[in-house]
Amino acid sequence: MNSRAHQAQQDSLSHARDEFISQWGALGTQWGINRTMAQIHALLMTAVEPMCTDEVMESLAVSRGNAHTNLKELVAWGLVRVVVRKGERREYFEAEKDVWKIFTIVARERKRREIDPALAILNKCEEASRGITSPEGKAFHSQMRALREFVGFASTMSDKVAAMKHGMAMQVAAKLIK
Repeated sequence: MNSRAHQAQQDSLSHARDEFISQWGALGTQWGINRTMAQIHALLMTAVEPMCTDEVMESLAVSRGNAHTNLKELVAWGLVRVVVRKGERREYFEAEKDVWKIFTIVARERKRREIDPALAILNKCEEASRGITSPEGKAFHSQMRALREFVGFASTMSDKVAAMKHGMAMQVAAKLIK
């Protein structure tokens, strides 16, 4: 391949990668992840080799503090792992690339941050309104019970799907779609 064709391919790849990183950042905000954290995840997910903080900063034009904070959060979530290179003082970071594992990690974290607290509030409100005999109290209690049952069911289903192996989950999903 001549150098002009090679450069055109590199430019095309660079443009596609930049677009993916930008859009993954936008999607991340809808999943409860800040934009920079999602962009760093996208950058690392599409990187061939682990990257150090300086490389992340340069690639995304973010500050050291912003890169460092978000890398540590991604490590805490389990979406990124620290890679130690012999003879290097710097830490390198590598993203989980298995799509099913990424899904289960994000589902687990969203459940922990959103569903579990919602269930706790619904349980508390249901318990606090138990035995209230006024029509408003009965209606409130009934609504809290229905919401708790639904959110509890959704939580249980999420746990079961996340615990499945990728192939089994795909088979179950295929059956549901038919």
